[in-house]
Amino acid sequence: MTDTTASTPTSASIPTWPAHDPATRRWLPQRSTPVNPDRVEQLLAQEWEKFSRHTTGSAEANARASKVLPLGVTSSFQHWDPYPISIVSARGAHLTDVDGRKLLDMSMGFGAMMVGHLNPTVVHHVRHALDTVGTLFVTPSPTATEVAELFQTRFQLDMLRFTQSGTESLMYAVRAARAYTGRKAIIKIEGGYHGGYDALQVSVKPPLANIGPADAPTPDIPPEVEAGTVYVVPFNNLDRLRAILNEHGREIAALVMEPVIENLAIVIPDEGYLAAVRALCDEFGVVLIFDEVKTGLTAGYAGASQRLGVKPDLITLAKSIGGGLPLAAFGGREDVMQVVVDGRMAHFGTYNGNPLVMAAARAVDEVCTHEALDNAEAINVRTLDGVDAVITEFELPAHTVGMGIKGCITWSTTPVRNYRDYKATDFRMAELSWLWGVNRHILTPPGLDEQWLVSLAHTDADMAALIGDFRGLAEALRA
Repeated sequence: MTDTTASTPTSASIPTWPAHDPATRRWLPQRSTPVNPDRVEQLLAQEWEKFSRHTTGSAEANARASKVLPLGVTSSFQHWDPYPISIVSARGAHLTDVDGRKLLDMSMGFGAMMVGHLNPTVVHHVRHALDTVGTLFVTPSPTATEVAELFQTRFQLDMLRFTQSGTESLMYAVRAARAYTGRKAIIKIEGGYHGGYDALQVSVKPPLANIGPADAPTPDIPPEVEAGTVYVVPFNNLDRLRAILNEHGREIAALVMEPVIENLAIVIPDEGYLAAVRALCDEFGVVLIFDEVKTGLTAGYAGASQRLGVKPDLITLAKSIGGGLPLAAFGGREDVMQVVVDGRMAHFGTYNGNPLVMAAARAVDEVCTHEALDNAEAINVRTLDGVDAVITEFELPAHTVGMGIKGCITWSTTPVRNYRDYKATDFRMAELSWLWGVNRHILTPPGLDEQWLVSLAHTDADMAALIGDFRGLAEALRA
């Protein structure tokens, strides 16, 4: 379906937008009717009261944890007010919380658990490593070489190095670009998130009051960050990228970007956008870094760059490649990776490529076949189709976006093509939609803008529950 939407069916009033990349999916309704904001607030009050009644164990767990862990969590994104759900176990596509409730996990660790919780093949390989191989050598090992060769083939990388996290991989990719080019400045996409490295903390979901006009954003630098020189450009805006490169190209080492933005729900590239970005980076000698920490295997067998047909100079990987164990990597062109070989950039890590995570990585490569990933994506597409039918029937002011095995509902009738579009979406409806699912035992990430993930463990029946609960929300909104 074309990217068109309107509140009336007259074709003259239907606005149009640039076509999205044909390797991605976005569906927009032809007709919508606003929701009553008073009804939204009424339902939110009811749902929060229901949440508090049904999650007393999580409240107690958070109160205890908060005495030793800031906010009572081990990573700040896990927290939400008044308290997050505390999980005691997981298997397949489901979680069990401290209140004994079984939840359908639609987050799956932001993709880290895309093969499913306690995947039997992962468990088998890791148990074998524990029983017969070892946990840590801090020396070279054939286990690391073998997995590197698997990744080299799958992701078409000349060379790569393992790390423990996406943050680490992004940090070293930026350092490699600086060492390779002899330049210091970088460009990042406004609103995008790339982990905790200082330079990439600039303009991560910044307040609109701080960031200037939409066509010429001003970098927003948190007070605790030493960022260096970072230029910020809007996603899907080639004119601004060229303007920055024309003015500062000789000082810019790298452009860091997700090929599909996945911390603002899902923001997909316009048709031809990434190819044009590739050409501009080539023209100005800038290293193009694709952050595939979230896309990785969730976008398809070999990640988003191959699916979208644009090859960066460096790729960062994490989450989906490790089967739930802490594994990440960065790699790409041999001439850029030579900065590690010749000492222009040092790369260290005690736990890099340890036997446990290599065992898990081998298992993930084994189970993530073309067929398995295609089957999961087919379930996701059927889910998106089902949600689209509900949006159409109830004329909801929302649309859906999909990429590989991920999907999302965005509460806007117009495409979200960049951060400013995202900030114009209806966050109260997003909160209600998320909370409605949580109270019906469907757990999506708490950010109000994240996406669901169909893992290899999810079934059509699981996803039918998500569609059914969304229908229940639509009926409640229109009651």
